[in-house]
Amino acid sequence: MRQSIRGAVRRSCSALALAAALLAAPVAQAAGYQAPERLVGPAPFLGVHGVAVDDDGRIYAGSVTGASLSVVERDSGKVSVLIGPPEGMADDIAIAPDGTMAWTGFLTGKLYARKGDGPIRLLAEGLPGINSLAFDKQGRLFATQVFLGDALYEIDVNGERPPRKIKEGMGGLNGFEIGPDGWLYGPLWFKGQVVKVNVDSGELQVVAEGFQTPAAANFGPDGMLYVVDTRSGELVRVDPASGAKTVVAQLATSLDNLAIDRAGTIFVSNMADNAIQEVDPKTGKVRTIVKSDLAAPTGLAMVGDTLYVADTFAYRTVDVRTGKVTDVKRMQASDLEYPGYASADAEVVVLSSWFTGTVQVIDRASGETRDMMHGFAAPLGAVRLADGSLLVAELGSGSLLRVSGAHGAERKPVLQQLQGPAGLALSPKGDVVYLTEAAGRVSAVNTKDWSVRTIVEGLKLPEGIALTPEGRLVVAEVGAQRIVEIDPKDGRLSVVADKLPVGLPGLPGLPPTNLFTGVAVSAKGDIYFTSDLEGALYRIARK
Repeated sequence: MRQSIRGAVRRSCSALALAAALLAAPVAQAAGYQAPERLVGPAPFLGVHGVAVDDDGRIYAGSVTGASLSVVERDSGKVSVLIGPPEGMADDIAIAPDGTMAWTGFLTGKLYARKGDGPIRLLAEGLPGINSLAFDKQGRLFATQVFLGDALYEIDVNGERPPRKIKEGMGGLNGFEIGPDGWLYGPLWFKGQVVKVNVDSGELQVVAEGFQTPAAANFGPDGMLYVVDTRSGELVRVDPASGAKTVVAQLATSLDNLAIDRAGTIFVSNMADNAIQEVDPKTGKVRTIVKSDLAAPTGLAMVGDTLYVADTFAYRTVDVRTGKVTDVKRMQASDLEYPGYASADAEVVVLSSWFTGTVQVIDRASGETRDMMHGFAAPLGAVRLADGSLLVAELGSGSLLRVSGAHGAERKPVLQQLQGPAGLALSPKGDVVYLTEAAGRVSAVNTKDWSVRTIVEGLKLPEGIALTPEGRLVVAEVGAQRIVEIDPKDGRLSVVADKLPVGLPGLPGLPPTNLFTGVAVSAKGDIYFTSDLEGALYRIARK
C-alpha cells in the first residue's frame, strides 16, 4: 500500500513544476506582530530510531523523518549531524568488524555504507521498508524489510550483487543481531516473539514469546539477549538457552532500538521522546542522555489556550500559557498512526497520516478515538463539517473528498485535479473552506455548491493555513520560509515573519516536505507554527 501511496504522491506533486511559472503576489510587511519566539523545543532529532555504539564508545543515532544520521555525546547529550538528508536517513545502523558503518533508508528503500570518512556507497536499493541490519563476525551483512515488506536478505558488502533473499513472511523481523552461534536473533514485531534464524538455510526457531510488541534485540557481553518492547516500554533480559525473561527496566513506551557497548551498558532509543537513555543491566538504573518534549511536530489546531499537535510519533497538547506539553496518545502504545495533520472543533480533533493513509477522529475531551478510517491516498488536511462529515485533502489523488457514512465508507470527490492539496481551514459559519495547494495556490471553496474562487497564486509551497479573529488567512509559505497574512477578499498579502526555520526538503516520491508545517491562531490573534527543521513550536504574538 505504501508503494502505491508514494506513486500517487509523485504524480500529484509533479504539478509543483508549474509554480515557477506563476507570478509572485504583491508583498507588504504585516503590522502588529512581535518577533517569533520559541515556545517548545528545539528537538535533538526529528524522531530517533536506530542506535549503535562503536568500539570507542561513540553513540550513533538515526532518524527517518529527519533523514539524518547523528553522533551523540554520551556525557553532555550534544547531538551533531554526521550525514544529512537524503543519504543520512537511518532507520537502523550497524558497524562491521572493520569499522564500516551501514544504515538503512526506510522510506527510500536504500542501504548505504561508509568506512571512516570515506565516500558513501550505495549497497542496495529498491527495497521499500528496509529497516534493520547487522554484520556478523566475518563481515557478512544482513537486512530486513519491515512494514512495507517482510523479508530477510543477505547484502553484498561490495554492492556488486543483488540481495540474496533468505526468508520471507516471518511476521516483521525487526532490530536484530547475529549471536555467538552465528544464528540471527531478533523479534517478530507482529507475533510477540523473539526468534533465531539460520542465515544460510532460513530455518527459524522461537527463542522466547509473550511480548506485546518486541522491537529490537541485542546480545550483551554476559551472553544474555536484551529485548525492548515498544508497546509495554520494558527492557527485558532473555536467556537464549531457556527463553526465560526478566524485566531489567521500565521505560516509556514508543521504544525503537537498542545498542550495547563492550562494558555491557545498554543504550535505548525512544522515537516519541527523541530520547536516548543509558541503562545499567545489573541495577536497572536509567540515565537520560538526551530527550525533548516534542518529537517531530507538524499539524496544529487550537481551541482556547490549548494547542493540539500532530507530533508524528505522538498526539500531544500544549498549554500556550505555560508551554506545558501533555501526552494524549503515543505510537505503538495506542491506536495512533503517525499523525501529520490536525484540526479541531468544540468536540473532536481530526488527525491524518499521509504515510498510513489514515484519518482518525478523536474525542477532544477524553482523548479516545471515535473513528478510524483507512485507505486514503496520502491525506493531509482534514476538517469536520457541521453535519459530521469530513473534508479530506487527498494529496495522492489530487482531490478534495467529502467523507461520510459508517467509518467513512462514502467518499465523494468534490474537487479534482488539484495541484498538491495540503492545508484546510474552515470558516466560522462552515460555509467556506480555505485550501492550500503545494503548487502555490490558495483558494476559497463554497461548501454548499463546491464552487472555487482563487484567492492568490504564485506562493512557494504553502501548507498550513488558519484564520485570524478578523477573518484574514494565515499561511505557512514553506518554500519561502515565511508566514504570510492574506486578505481572502482581494488576495493582498503581507509578510508576518520570514527567514523561519521551516522547509525540510522532501524526498523523491514523497510529499514536497514530508513534515507538514502547521499553523494555528488564537482568539486574540497570536500565531503558532511548527518548525520542521528544529522540531520546535513557535509563537508570533500580537502586539
